[in-house]
Amino acid sequence: MGIEHMKHLKFFIFLCILTFTVSCGQQKKYIQYKVKKGETITEIAKKLDMSARDLYRLNPDVDKKPEENTVIIIPNKKMQTLKSENPKKDVATEKDKTKENNNIEDDNSVSKDIITDKERQKTELIEALEKEYKIHEVKKGDTFYSLTRFYDVSREDLIALNPELSEGLKLQQIIKIKKLEEVFDEEDFLYVDEIEDGVSIKAALMLPFRAKELDSLTRTQIFGNSKLANIVAEFYMGVEIAVDSLRKQGVNIRLDVYDTESNSTRIRSIVAEKDLDDNDVIIGPLYSEEAQFLAEKIKTPIVFPFYSSKQSTFTSKRLVKTSPNKKLFREKLLEHITNNFHDGNIILVGDGEAESNLNAKQIQNELEKHDSINSVAVITPQKGYIKRSKFTDVLKPNMNNLVVLTTDDNVIVASAINSLISLPEDVTVRVFTFDKVSAFNKVDNFKLAKIGFTYVSDEFVREDSFKSINFNNKYLEKNGVLPSYYATRGFDVTYDVLMRLASGKSLKSTFDEGYSYRVESKFDYTNKLFKITENKGLFIVKYNPDLTLTRID
Repeated sequence: MGIEHMKHLKFFIFLCILTFTVSCGQQKKYIQYKVKKGETITEIAKKLDMSARDLYRLNPDVDKKPEENTVIIIPNKKMQTLKSENPKKDVATEKDKTKENNNIEDDNSVSKDIITDKERQKTELIEALEKEYKIHEVKKGDTFYSLTRFYDVSREDLIALNPELSEGLKLQQIIKIKKLEEVFDEEDFLYVDEIEDGVSIKAALMLPFRAKELDSLTRTQIFGNSKLANIVAEFYMGVEIAVDSLRKQGVNIRLDVYDTESNSTRIRSIVAEKDLDDNDVIIGPLYSEEAQFLAEKIKTPIVFPFYSSKQSTFTSKRLVKTSPNKKLFREKLLEHITNNFHDGNIILVGDGEAESNLNAKQIQNELEKHDSINSVAVITPQKGYIKRSKFTDVLKPNMNNLVVLTTDDNVIVASAINSLISLPEDVTVRVFTFDKVSAFNKVDNFKLAKIGFTYVSDEFVREDSFKSINFNNKYLEKNGVLPSYYATRGFDVTYDVLMRLASGKSLKSTFDEGYSYRVESKFDYTNKLFKITENKGLFIVKYNPDLTLTRID
C-alpha cells in the first residue's frame, strides 16, 4: 500500500520509539558523551588522547567550557580510554539504555588545562577557510616545489593568496591553495547543483519495512535479531534528512513510501494497484529480482540503492545502479598504479585459486607493458600461507616496492602482511588491494598503517569536512544518534537523485552533465555503455601512520 509519509505505517511508530536504539549491526564511528560539571574540552580531549582541535571539529558549536550535561560527540575508538580510567562509568551509546541520561562518570583528578586562544583561533580559521578554499597545513618536508607540483599551482599564486608566504613556509601553517570554484573547474565533468524556481518532484520509495510481519514483535525482537530491519530503518532515516534538506532549499517534494514486505511478496500488487509511472523517480526496491521485475513493468527511472552481485545481469535502461561493479575496482587500481608508479618493483600475491590467478595474470600482462616498471613477480602461498622468504627473494632494497594482494583469504592476507612488516629496514614496501574486504578488517590497523595500506573504495569521507559535519549535526538533531553507513547511504543516494531532478531536467540527461560528490559517495554515471546506467565513482584510499585515511585519487 502506498503512503505519503512513514508515519502511516505501524513500523514508523517503532522507528519513533527506537530512534535512539536502531543500530546497523556495525560499530558506530562516534558516540555521545555528556559533559560533567566543570569539565573543559581540553580536559576531555586529554583523557581521550586526542587534540582539543580535533574535538572542536567534531563539535563546532561547543564552547571551551561547555555547560553541565551538554552532549558532545567523541570517537567510539577512544571510549576504551575512558573505560580504563574508571570502570564504573556508563557509556552513552543509546538513549534508552539508561535512565540516568547516559552520564559517563569521570575521575576528578585530571588537571584543569585551559585551551589557548591560539589553538582555538586556528580551529576556527580552518573551519572558515575550508568552506571557500582548498587548504593545506604545512608539514615537515614541505617545500614550495613540492606544493606547486602536488597542487599544480605556481609559487606566485600561492603567495598572492597567502602574502605571509613571502617570508617562507612555517611548520603547521594553514595556507590557501585555491578557491573551491577553481578546484571544481579543474574537474572536467563535475556536476553543478542547480535548482529551478518552483520545481516540483514526485518520487516513490520502496523498501521491505515488513510492517505487518513485525507488528506484534517488540523492538528488541525487531532490531536485535534482524540486520535487514536495521538497514531499512537507517536507510529511511537518511532519506528523510535528504528530503528535508531539499525542501528547505525550496524544492517541492512529494514522497510516497511503499512497504514491499518480504522478497517478491508485495511488489506485484503494488504495480497492479498504483500508477508508478506518475513518479519522476523510484528509489528501490531493495532486492535485485524486484528491481528487474519493476523495470519490465514501468517507464520511470528505478534507482537501485545498494550493491548486489546480481546487478551485472541488469540490462534494462531504466535501472540506475548506484554502486560500482566489482570489476571496476580492479580497473581503478590498475589505472592508479600505471599513472603513478614509475620506478620500481611490483609483486603480486595470489592464493592459487582460479579467480586470484586470473586477476594476477591480467594485472601482470597490463603492468609489463610499461617500461617504467622494472619487474613484475607473482608469488603464491606454500602450505596455505606466505613465508617471509617468499618476499625477501623478490623484494629489492633501496627501491620502490609495491605489493598487490589479489586474494581475500584470511590466512594468506594475515601471513603476507605479517611477513611484510618484518622486512629489513632498507626494504620499503607499500601494499595495495582492489577492495578492503573482511580479510583486511581482521588485520590490526597499526600493521596496515605501517605498510601504507592502499585500497579501492566506493566510499570516502573527511570527518572534519563541512559537508560531513553539517550532515552529522542534522542527523543527530533529528534522530538522537550519529548516522551509520546505511543512513549516510540513504542520504547520499536520495539527495543526489532529487538534486539532479530539481534542475528541472530528466534524471538521465543530468548524468551526461557530470559526476557528483556527496557525503561519502561519488556518483559518476558518465560514458554509459549501451546506455546502461552504472555508477563508476571510486576512490583510492591510503592508511596514514596516525591511522587516519587519505584519499589519493
